[in-house]
Amino acid sequence: MKKLLTAAFALGLSMLASGAHADPVEGRWRTQPDDNGNFGVIEISACGNRFCGVLIESRRSNGEAFQSENQGRQIVWDMEPRGSGQYRNGQIWAPDRDETYRSRMDLAGDRLTVAGCVLFICREQVWTRAD
Repeated sequence: MKKLLTAAFALGLSMLASGAHADPVEGRWRTQPDDNGNFGVIEISACGNRFCGVLIESRRSNGEAFQSENQGRQIVWDMEPRGSGQYRNGQIWAPDRDETYRSRMDLAGDRLTVAGCVLFICREQVWTRAD
């Protein structure tokens, strides 16, 4: 019985430790409206030692949910954490323009500035935490 309690305690500690080390960028983020006035919710999570994001909700400019062919699609990938809320060397796909941008993200509280360039064309948005 003592071994079972010790094992349960150790398992509980490891679960707490893994949750305590979650990166602050992980979670749900609401995008700014795109060229069509639509916005989405992106779920950002760890992908190995980097971060990626998947479009999990699509909404019209009035907030009404709609089914987009892009839901479930990876929007962000290969974001490398650099510390101090900085993420670099990633890629972001913009559904409204069907373009993939070399990108970076900067986290400050509940605001995530997402910026990227393709050739000399650059875009920037500020996403807000949706949780």
